[in-house]
Amino acid sequence: MELDNQLSLRYRFDKVVTKSYDDILKSCEQLKETVEPDYKIKVSGHHIWLHIGLLHREKHSPHLHLEIEKMEDGNTFIRGLYGPDPVLWTLFMFLHFVVAGLFVIFSMIAFSKWSLDQSFKFDLVVMFAMVNIWFLLYFIARLNRKKGLKQARELEVLMEKIIED
Repeated sequence: MELDNQLSLRYRFDKVVTKSYDDILKSCEQLKETVEPDYKIKVSGHHIWLHIGLLHREKHSPHLHLEIEKMEDGNTFIRGLYGPDPVLWTLFMFLHFVVAGLFVIFSMIAFSKWSLDQSFKFDLVVMFAMVNIWFLLYFIARLNRKKGLKQARELEVLMEKIIED
C-alpha cells in the first residue's frame, strides 16, 4: 500500500477479496489467539479492529479498522482505515477545536476594537499565533504518522493473513 505517499493523516483503502464474509470472521477468531501478546484483534458485527499489543504500543502506534461487507457475487468488500490511537486522536481534535475557538474569539474582539478605533495589535498577534499552533499540530501529527509506519505495515501483514485464501 502507498502509506508513505498519502497526504491525509488517516489513510483509507478499499479492497475486494474472494474470501467469504464468514470465512474472514473465522480467520479473525483463529488468528486472535495466536497473535494475542503482540497484537489485539477485536470483532464486532462487520467491523474488525487490529491494534498493536500493549507490550509494543507507543504513543504513535496506529490501529487498523476494517469494515467488511458481503457482495452479491460471493466476494467480500473491505473498507480499511488506518488511524492513530483513539485517545491521541481525541486529544488532537480537542486541541484543534480550542485553537479554532480562540482564533474566532480574538478575531471578533479585533473587529470590535477596529470598529471602535482602538488598538487591536495584541488580538492580531494572538490570531497569528493560533494559525502557527494549528500548523504545528498538523506537523506533529505527520511526524507521529511517520513514526508509526513500521507498525502500520505490521498491521497490514496481519490483515493479509486474515483475508488470504
